[in-house]
Amino acid sequence: MEDFVFGLLNTEESRTQNLRARRGGITHAQARTPRDPLPGQPITLALTVGPTQNYDQAWVYWTNDGSDPEGANGVATRGFATPLQTVGAEWDTFMWGYVRHFRGVIPGQPAGTVVRYRLAAGETLADNGAFYAFYVDDDPPPDWARDAILYQIFTDRFFSSAPDFPRIEPKPSHKGNGTLRGIIAKLDYIADLGANCLWLTPVFPSPSYHGYDASDLFEINPRLGTKADYAELIQQAHARGIRVLMDFVPNHWSNQHPTFLEATRDANSPYVPWYTFTHWPDEYKTFFGVRTLPQVNLRYGRAREHLLDAAKYWLDFGVDGFRVDYCIGPTPDFYADFRRVTRAAKPDCWTFGEATETPDVQLTFEGGMDGTLDFVLLEGLRQTFAYGAWDARRLAEFLDRHEAYFPASFSRPSFLDNHDMNRFLWSAKGEAPRLKLAALCQFTLAGPPIIYYGTEVGLSQERDVRQNNWAIHEEARLPMLWGEAQDTELLGFYRALCRIRTSEAALRRGARQTLFVDERVLAYRRKDETNSLVAVLNPSLRAAEVSLPIAERNLILATDAACAVHTEADGVRVSVPPLGGMLLKS
Repeated sequence: MEDFVFGLLNTEESRTQNLRARRGGITHAQARTPRDPLPGQPITLALTVGPTQNYDQAWVYWTNDGSDPEGANGVATRGFATPLQTVGAEWDTFMWGYVRHFRGVIPGQPAGTVVRYRLAAGETLADNGAFYAFYVDDDPPPDWARDAILYQIFTDRFFSSAPDFPRIEPKPSHKGNGTLRGIIAKLDYIADLGANCLWLTPVFPSPSYHGYDASDLFEINPRLGTKADYAELIQQAHARGIRVLMDFVPNHWSNQHPTFLEATRDANSPYVPWYTFTHWPDEYKTFFGVRTLPQVNLRYGRAREHLLDAAKYWLDFGVDGFRVDYCIGPTPDFYADFRRVTRAAKPDCWTFGEATETPDVQLTFEGGMDGTLDFVLLEGLRQTFAYGAWDARRLAEFLDRHEAYFPASFSRPSFLDNHDMNRFLWSAKGEAPRLKLAALCQFTLAGPPIIYYGTEVGLSQERDVRQNNWAIHEEARLPMLWGEAQDTELLGFYRALCRIRTSEAALRRGARQTLFVDERVLAYRRKDETNSLVAVLNPSLRAAEVSLPIAERNLILATDAACAVHTEADGVRVSVPPLGGMLLKS
């Protein structure tokens, strides 16, 4: 079943083009081992040269003082030049030719070093001349992130004490009247739900309702509130044990940003290099061709410093980390500096990116951030539980491979829906049992779960996001439901999920093992040193009974009253209705 997920690889054609470009060119794509080196640890770099690229020599040019490396034909004019060795060739049927492989090593560096590098085969730079970098540290993701239950809020859609809330302005504005003080008023609701981490979509000044086009990264949008309101929100959230993450957009901002306005008024402005003009003043790089969203030239030092200063400013202000929007957009070497600055400002901050990309690309952010949103898991959960396109056996095989691919140290926040796609309940045709079963699976997997505001109370939408080949994201961003409009049974289920995940360390930190799977039913165990729980899921449309040789016999949560557990001599026999699931504990 085709699903809409915003990104560059959402069609078969785009995936084929991407694969052809990567296999056919001179490609490094951050293929290094280890990706996040420890102090003193050598780093091995890989380079591939496509069938039509006739080069038999390659080098890496690198620096360890933060400057850009320079060099050609194996001679460094700034920094160092290290030759790469040929390590063989392999036949590539897709490209119908041989791909040549090179390897080279950068020696280990002291803690706190930013190594910046680029690679070349002959005189041709890899990856269209991209600069790469890594930050050397011994600094894993913050421990608290593993225990996080996130709640994502669109601020102007969530709540306001104004008597006319919710009020959404007509096109083209779409602006709502939710506020930061509205979130403060509902912090007890969020705490009672069981979420312990807020992720707010952008709250910066912006001409749009959604805020992903900031005009100032150091202020708060006045229609949402003030800095004092934001400070109070953080303080009151912290008092309830709730951390606060900001949505941070380093790739682009509004064409109303003062630096862009000046850069387009004066060709001699110092802000012109902050952007990439192909023809000044009206042709420039943008986000997906949207002229109102100029891309920031993060290869230019002053522009980069501005973004890094903004990140430091809000960490000093009190936020606990960042969800980094469209993290694949900025130049790859940006994230070494981002890591250096954010960890120095707040050592236990949590940063993860939005990378609607393949798992190998997601892993390239290891070390620059703590991880990425788990879009690949999202696809598996929606295909299985919303659309019924995957059976239990396919889901089990996917989970085993997916979890084996990513290192445990890589944060993978999980989600069922967000502000850029159809809400899960809409995709599931309003069938709440599908949502409950998906949430049970999500909350019993390792990644910190995210709840998109309203999903927990049955908020859906009126029309599909996809309309006449356009994505109308507003459909999935309706105002929060309050009072009698909420599905209280669904809310109670979500509260139970949060409570159990919070109380059971095995669900947050334990290993997962598949115990049983057939086309209808999947059962797996999450276990740590002291406890174990077993999840049983039936995403099929037929009831099932399964005998499991397990000691976990106490039913602590079920999606349906028809779920039952019968004790047997060597375990239990479980009865699971269609689209039903349960959680067992010894």
